[in-house]
Amino acid sequence: MSGTRGSLLAISDLHIAYPENRKIVNCLRPEHDEDWLIVAGDIGERAADIASALTTLSRRFAKVIWAPGNHELWTPREDPLQLRGRERYEHLVALCRGLGVLTPEDPYAVWRGAGGPVTVAPLFVLYDYSFRAPGTTTKRASLAAAYEQGVVCSDEFLLHPDPYPTREAWCRARLVETERRLESRDPDLPTVLVNHFPLIKENTELLHHQEFAQWCGTVRTADWHRRFRALSVVYGHLHIPRTTWHDGVRFEEVSVGYPREWRRPAHPATGLRRILPYPSTGAVAAPNLVKAEHA
Repeated sequence: MSGTRGSLLAISDLHIAYPENRKIVNCLRPEHDEDWLIVAGDIGERAADIASALTTLSRRFAKVIWAPGNHELWTPREDPLQLRGRERYEHLVALCRGLGVLTPEDPYAVWRGAGGPVTVAPLFVLYDYSFRAPGTTTKRASLAAAYEQGVVCSDEFLLHPDPYPTREAWCRARLVETERRLESRDPDLPTVLVNHFPLIKENTELLHHQEFAQWCGTVRTADWHRRFRALSVVYGHLHIPRTTWHDGVRFEEVSVGYPREWRRPAHPATGLRRILPYPSTGAVAAPNLVKAEHA
């Protein structure tokens, strides 16, 4: 381990289209000039907003590591950038590279500070509707249950899989490529796996509407935390910030979420989460951050 004194921090689901959330991003600061920041997706929907936030964060943190969320992959009508599917993703990867931000397409960085060395692996594997709605066994039945309950993800209208015929076909392609990359990493080092979507279905059990789980991951990643020697798995998407343990591996849901969610008195504190070194408390103390916004 080197003499790096910083921390490996994480956050997701910034949703900066909301002015209140944009203020949160503007207040994000490292505790140390050697801090790294993981951003686990859903910065926003418009390409210009994504670029603005990543520019700000890349100037403040020693290294920024990004994994895409579903919102970054949307093609909303109001966005001047009308690229769809893989082309949109590749545009965002190029944007990140221009800022020095690491993506799922770049060589994995090794954190050599406290708690390391550990390979930090940002992933992009999407979902394939295999987290079925309760009582269903097929995608068709699971989607029908969601439509019946009025719980339908906007991805159905805004996240286009081009050139793949379906989102699950894109997911299959991403799984093959991601497994190839993970298997070629340094096998002697443990990992921090970073994915916007949960890697295991158990993480979706707190969802109020279980029908939404089908847009939250794939059963094909259920053993990745064991298979790829994860010290921690970082994810977002659910807007349920918490720490859980599965098979001795720490899972960190690090989302900020929408103002209507994080303003609720009973909502868990949101903000930067320290992944390494592992603290005794969950979130980094930051009274000028989300706590100030709640005040």
